[in-house]
Formats: sequence, structure tokens, C-alpha cells
Amino acid sequence: MNAQQDSAAGSDKDRVVIFDTTLRDGEQCPGASMTFEEKLEVAELLDTMGVDIIEAGFPIASVGDFESVAEIARRTKRAVIAGLARAIPGDIARAGEAVRHARRGRIHTFVSTSPIHLEHQMRKTQAEVLEIIAATVTQARNLVEDVEWSAMDATRTPLDYLARCIEVAIKAGATTINLPDTVGYATPDEYRAMFRTMRETVPNADKAIFSVHCHNDLGLAVANSLAGLEGGARQIECTINGIGERAGNAALEEVVMALSVRRDVLPYSTGIDARMLTRASRLVSAVTSFPVQYNKAIVGRNAFAHESGIHQDGMLKHNQTYEIMTPESVGVSKTSLVMGKHSGRAAFRDKLKAMGYELGENALNDAFTRFKDLADRKKVVYDEDIEALVDQGIAAAHDRIRLLSLSVIAGTRGPQRATMRLEVDGRPVTEEAEGNGPVDATFNCIKALVPHAAKLDLYQVHAVTEGTDAQAEVSVRLEEDGKAVTARAADPDTLVASAQAYITALNKLMRKRQSVNPQAAAG
Repeated sequence: MNAQQDSAAGSDKDRVVIFDTTLRDGEQCPGASMTFEEKLEVAELLDTMGVDIIEAGFPIASVGDFESVAEIARRTKRAVIAGLARAIPGDIARAGEAVRHARRGRIHTFVSTSPIHLEHQMRKTQAEVLEIIAATVTQARNLVEDVEWSAMDATRTPLDYLARCIEVAIKAGATTINLPDTVGYATPDEYRAMFRTMRETVPNADKAIFSVHCHNDLGLAVANSLAGLEGGARQIECTINGIGERAGNAALEEVVMALSVRRDVLPYSTGIDARMLTRASRLVSAVTSFPVQYNKAIVGRNAFAHESGIHQDGMLKHNQTYEIMTPESVGVSKTSLVMGKHSGRAAFRDKLKAMGYELGENALNDAFTRFKDLADRKKVVYDEDIEALVDQGIAAAHDRIRLLSLSVIAGTRGPQRATMRLEVDGRPVTEEAEGNGPVDATFNCIKALVPHAAKLDLYQVHAVTEGTDAQAEVSVRLEEDGKAVTARAADPDTLVASAQAYITALNKLMRKRQSVNPQAAAG
């Protein structure tokens, strides 16, 4: 039984609403910002897989954020579309404008409630904050019927004051009350007890749905989220791959599968089609250039891998000896087909589908061409190789800069020199440059061809698969004016992968400039 079937089987009181904030809280993770087109692609997949509420962004943050929330609101077919707003009238008006075209729109407004936030950040008294809650929630409710109110840093707020804040919010029209563990401070017992206390003591608590939003600073985000359900919450706020500020958020895939696998102790259901979890994980990883750790629960490369002889013996005899869920239940194929230069387009398409990718015809043709080129250079093409080249293609779909050719002279007899040919806005340009090593020479070429002031914060190389012909995967992080972007690329040639990763990061910076200042970016 998959998670979608679970939903139909459960009663309304056991139904858990999944609130995905990948496009808002997830994007606030340094270097994880997405382009307009990438946000639309992620939102479409979230809607298809059954996410109940998509927090599409923070409309007041920028023109780009407003436009992406508004367009997602227009396009989404099933999910509620939420826009985040501080407890400021201008924020709330902007959020209301962004979600007004949605089939069902929500304004999510928040204000700090803990003593440390009130003293050092808000610089308001408790009485002043209560007045702010009443006024801003009322304003939001006059714009939309669905209003969520959040008590920022709820887990470090005195319970008696938290109860007063919730009472005011509900009275003003809030339909969802979110009590976030903003700094990842709580333990499961504390979080469970907080929800029970609020639901038992706050007047009219039954008129609102209570929500959890947990950060992972102590590695307890998923555990705390599930404890919140036991305390009476029925909405979980989470992100794909657990991305988010600092140590991230509760991972959607972990929450969904915990509820699916452990129905015996967690008798709740969701509307998520769990078979799409791996596909969603890979898409978000591709557009953010944030790799998923190999041992990540549910969607990591090793989540269904068994190397130990004892484990392999058990798996051959019965797969439940070491697997508590099937790979198919989260969209992973059991079979690992060996792909090589003799593989055809049909086999390649089937392989991509089994790996969770659904590409359009043009994207498929491009990926197949690059696959055949890779297969000519490698004896065996592994799943990880295919994943790397497809992800690279997804990320490059809207690039202004493309690598046409690269040749490098390196060795003990310097100087090291690189010759590079790029296509910049459709125009081919060529440059030669020297450097302190082949990578430095390669990056100096790029700087000469595309002048910029970005600082290289990270350069990291690791092998995608084993063997001397393994693809090198290179990660690059560039920082410019306080904004960071991360990109990665893979190729059997480490220098080519390095150039591709650097160019991809530059393309991301250009798109970021475009969203903030179109005229400056065009220049």
C-alpha cells in the first residue's frame, strides 16, 4: 500500500497535511537559490506527487520572488499555494497579491514570541506583539480565507504567553497555527508536550489546525515532527532532501516513509505518492546543485545498497531481512542495468524512467547524445554516471555561457596554460591564459572571457564511480555581493568538469542578477 492509498484508508482526524517549503525555506539555504524556471518545475512535481500546500516563496523579498509565487499560483492544479509574510502590513498585502490567482491561496504570516527574540530582534513588549498579531492576522484574513500564523521560536517561548498569542491569532481569523522549533532546540518529549498543552488550554483551539515546523540543528527535525503529531498537530512543514537554513529542515521523504512504514505506532496518513520521492529528490538536487549524501535516508545512493557479505546473503534469501521498505515504494528500481556504448535510445529512456527522470524529447535527445559520448570514453556507464550527466543537462537548460572546447598544457615543465572556447550569449569567444596549475589556468581563461568579481569560496573534486576512467564530479561555490551560488559538474576529464562547474555557477550568478536588476544583468 503506497502513501496515496494510505490517505484514502485513514479518517480525517488521522490525515496529516504535508506543507512543503522547499521553494521558500529550502531556497534560503546559502547557495541553493533557484531560477524562475526551476521553481516552476519543482512546484509542478510537488503538485503532481500530492503535496497539500506549497509555500512558493517570500513575495516581498524581491520582484523575482513575487513573480515566481504568482506564476506558481496561476499554474498549480491541486495544492494550496502559500506566500510568506512578516507581521508587517506591506508584506501581507504583497503576499495576498501574489497568491490571489491560486485556486486556493494562503497567507502565512509570522512574528517572534520568545523573550530573546523580543528583546534583541523585535525590541517589542509582549503586549505590543499581541497587538501586532491581532492586526496583521485580521488584515490577512480580509485578503484570503486561509491564514496561517506562526510563533517564531515557539519552543523557547513561555507556555502561558504562547497560549495568549495563539488565542489572539485564532480570534483574529487564523485557520492554521504553526509552532516552529525555529532553532532546532527542542527534544521530542518537549515538543509533544507543548502541542498537547496548547490544544488543551487555548480557547477555541479546535477551530484551527496545529502545525509543526522543525529545524535540524541537533538532528531531531523528523523525530520532533512525528512527536508533534502525537501531541495533536496535523500539518507537517518540511522540504525535499531536508534542505534549508543552517542544518536544514525535516526531510519530506523521511516523514512520509516513517508514516507509511510504521503505521503500527504512527496511525496517520498523507496524500503523497511515495513512488515519486526519488524523482523529487534528484530534481531538487539538480536545480540547487546540492548533492544528496550517499547514506541519506530514503533517497541516498546507498539507501538500498548492500555490500556486507552477511547482508547480501540475507537479501538473497529474503529481502525483508535487511530492508524495511522496497526500493520501488520510493521510486527506485531494483535492477541495475549495465549501460554502455551499444545501448540504444529505448533502453536509455527506460533506464531514465526507472531512475525517476521524465525528460521531454529535446532534453532526452541531448542527454542521450552526451551519454553516447561518455560511453565511448568509458567501458561501463554506471547509474551514478547517468544521474550526473542528466542533472548537468537539467541545470544547463537556460545557460547564457556554454563550454565549446578546452585544451590544457600541464606537467612539471611549466608554465601551465589553458586554451578555451566559450559561447557567450550565442557568440563564440576564445582565450588563452596561464595559471598556477592547470585548474588555475582554466579558471583564468573563464575570468578573461567573462569578466566578473565573484570570489571562489569552494573547489572540491571527487570520483562519481570507481576505476581510473571514473567521472570526476566537481563542486564550485562562488560568492558575489554577499550572495553565494553552488554548482557541480561531472566528466571523465577533471579539468573539463572543473570548467563546467565554474561556468554553471557563473550562469547561476547571472540569473540571480537578472532577477534582482534586469538592466544591470543585461549589461
